[in-house]
Amino acid sequence: MGTISTRVPDDLEAELDAYLEDEKLDRSTAVRKLLSEGLEDWRRERALDKLKSGKVTFTKAAELAEMNVWDFAQLLDRRDITWVAGDHLERDLEDL
Repeated sequence: MGTISTRVPDDLEAELDAYLEDEKLDRSTAVRKLLSEGLEDWRRERALDKLKSGKVTFTKAAELAEMNVWDFAQLLDRRDITWVAGDHLERDLEDL
């Protein structure tokens, strides 16, 4: 397991301390959890952007988001994003 060290502004550190107290976590566990959640959000947003721009198919976007196709479809529905496009439909069906 690697080690990451970083400096943070005082206000961010105070917010982290409040999070530690609320979640009853030690600092290392809390930072790992927050980093993991942040990267998960980033993967999903990146996948959504690529899908919306037509750079990837629905199936590939779900893969980039590290989600199964059903959960990814629900995410798109919650975000009111249309993912069926004529030029990608055939490839999506083949991927399924």
